[in-house]
Amino acid sequence: MPGPGFSCHGRWRLLTLLPLTLLPLGCGAGSGGGEGEEITLYTCVSDETIQPIISGFESDNDGSEVKLFRAPTGDLNARVAGDVRSGGLKADVIWGCDPLTMQGYVDQDLVGGWSPEGAADIPEQFRTDDYVGVAVLYMVAVYQDGAPAPSSWSDLAGTDYDSVAVSDPNVAASALGALGYFSQEPDYGLDFYSTLEEQGAQQVGTPDEVTAGVAQGAYDAGITIANSAYLAKDSGSPIDIVWPEPGAIAIYGPIALATDSADSTLAKDFISYVVSEAGQQVVAEAGSYPTLPGVEGPEIPADAPVVYPDWPKIDATKDSLLSDYQQIFGG
Repeated sequence: MPGPGFSCHGRWRLLTLLPLTLLPLGCGAGSGGGEGEEITLYTCVSDETIQPIISGFESDNDGSEVKLFRAPTGDLNARVAGDVRSGGLKADVIWGCDPLTMQGYVDQDLVGGWSPEGAADIPEQFRTDDYVGVAVLYMVAVYQDGAPAPSSWSDLAGTDYDSVAVSDPNVAASALGALGYFSQEPDYGLDFYSTLEEQGAQQVGTPDEVTAGVAQGAYDAGITIANSAYLAKDSGSPIDIVWPEPGAIAIYGPIALATDSADSTLAKDFISYVVSEAGQQVVAEAGSYPTLPGVEGPEIPADAPVVYPDWPKIDATKDSLLSDYQQIFGG
């Protein structure tokens, strides 16, 4: 059974956000769904997923526009922090890549306080009263054709691989989820990362960089997200994918309404669309894994093992965890 998400009632400490020079971007925050209205969406979701969603929504809402700021989670956090320093959040909707980041925005009263009617159809472990998970990232192992297939995560730290790529948990939410999961597992812990580094593992920025590095032959194997790996393989890259024991690490991406946009019908309509069966079908067709039961997403091998991070526990140790990790990989 999937593990629990965040408690709807828990309040977490403020996340530390890094500074970033703001890029030009208009802000909607309109109050109705009329023709010509616009909203602004902040997200870390890939273009392959977000652009079809925006196109589908705009087609259903003639004359409306969704303005987009898209960046990895670390840069997204910095953008939000810059907004706060300059007067307030400039997004109407935030679609994040992990619940830890989103709960931090809730704790700052930047998002939350509203949930779409369709949220009740999403499994309970993927939602709270303030946000709802609309896609899942699965951390899997990717390896070059001809290299040994890792049957477990621990195999990546063995002698079969001269070089393994991992993404930076300060940049990618999925990497933070994986770090949190491994740190809590008695058979892994931070020693897993220490052994990887001793075996020649290299840190890159994002899971897509891991996938590209393995596909290009720079690394023998890596830890990446399933949709990135399958997209590359389907495009002809000489790689293969394993959902290792004890399981691929599932990390759900939540969407939430900005508190300053509580009166924006269009922003609420956008969230409702992403949560709906039609929106979830677009998510699936774009190569991401939807959360709505009954909507078939990308490939999940039969009997593939899946594990779920304990997000509240990750939050409780986040600062020390990242500090200890940086002693291994630097940065």
